[in-house]
Amino acid sequence: MQISNILAKKGGTVFTLKPDQTIREAIALLVGKRIGALMVVDDTGKVLGLLSERDIIREAARNEDLFGQPVSGIMTTDVIVARPGDDLKAVEKTMTERRFRHLPIMDHGELVGIVSIGDVVKAALDEYEGEIETLQTRVEKG
Repeated sequence: MQISNILAKKGGTVFTLKPDQTIREAIALLVGKRIGALMVVDDTGKVLGLLSERDIIREAARNEDLFGQPVSGIMTTDVIVARPGDDLKAVEKTMTERRFRHLPIMDHGELVGIVSIGDVVKAALDEYEGEIETLQTRVEKG
């Protein structure tokens, strides 16, 4: 299975914000959309970073005055991305080993989606269930 299969079911909506927007604005968007990460983009849509709930919590632990600060100060800038044609198992392994929960999907330099570890695990489970059903059918017919 490829990442494009997840995007086909989930859709390619990605919520973004600009680097000069405040942490307070980011939190409001995260809560309002019930999501765990936002992509930070410039005016042309170029990806500059990713801001996750974890980034905010880490900063809150050392800085009580974070709400008015720009997201550019705490966002993750070394963003690992995947492509729609990437294999689900490879993506799952990378996300698990590198310990991150959100993975932007880029296609020819354009942001086309984002997947969470939950999306990846659900897709893997669906794939396993399909394999089990196929094997059960073969055993029953055999």
